[in-house]
Amino acid sequence: MKIAALQTVSTPDVDRNLDTAARLIAQAAQQGAQLAALPEYFCLMGQRDTDKLAHAEAPGDGPIQTFLSQQAKQHGLWLIGGTLPLRCDTPQRARNACCVFAPDGTLAARYDKIHLFRYANERESYDEARVLEAGSEPVTVQAGGLRVGLSVCYDLRFPELYRALCTPPCDVLSIPAAFTYTTGRAHWELLLRARAVENQCYVLAAAQGGRHENGRRTWGHSMVVDPWGEVLAVQAEGEGVVIADVDATKLAAVRAQLPALQHRRL
Repeated sequence: MKIAALQTVSTPDVDRNLDTAARLIAQAAQQGAQLAALPEYFCLMGQRDTDKLAHAEAPGDGPIQTFLSQQAKQHGLWLIGGTLPLRCDTPQRARNACCVFAPDGTLAARYDKIHLFRYANERESYDEARVLEAGSEPVTVQAGGLRVGLSVCYDLRFPELYRALCTPPCDVLSIPAAFTYTTGRAHWELLLRARAVENQCYVLAAAQGGRHENGRRTWGHSMVVDPWGEVLAVQAEGEGVVIADVDATKLAAVRAQLPALQHRRL
């Protein structure tokens, strides 16, 4: 099965971002992708953290969710919808939700980002907990013949989440992200390859990549990594489609030759 990571440089304008996403999804479908993933915040990179609250949708109802459903159905593929803000019970908070749509347009799974990013140095600072409410449950989805584990961005730093997702083992781990340039340059590829190697599965990492209108710069480097830790395809910056094959034979061979998953003791 061909899988695709879609890279964007999202803006404060939701409609423009959806147009970009539609174009990239169509490109992925034309290249034979049967599963495509958008990045975190594909729909909005606002001027302020609080901007996303104005666009937060009720679960199951709203223009962004409708768009994702329609795109999956139009192109007949599995679509991992990056993330979008969904309303929650906590006032002035939203969930950073990853919704997966099946080829018939139905919602197949929803994962709410568990780990909320906080970082500060002398030049930049971020604290997602100011506007986001954390999720609590790991989520996997059966996307055709692939068992896919769902995660988002900062989750990448918590290997225990992926151990939970990989019981039983996943074929693919999906990690839509908007890594900062600073942290991405230092750790993005390192962590992606580590998650692929330790869980002996493919990693599909769709990222924001470039200089945004709000002044933020994201690292990009959307990629597909195989179970041996080899980067199969990557795009450094700018909009684009990164595509590769999930090879079931290779997946089985890696696990047979080095049965680390069977050797777990804890």
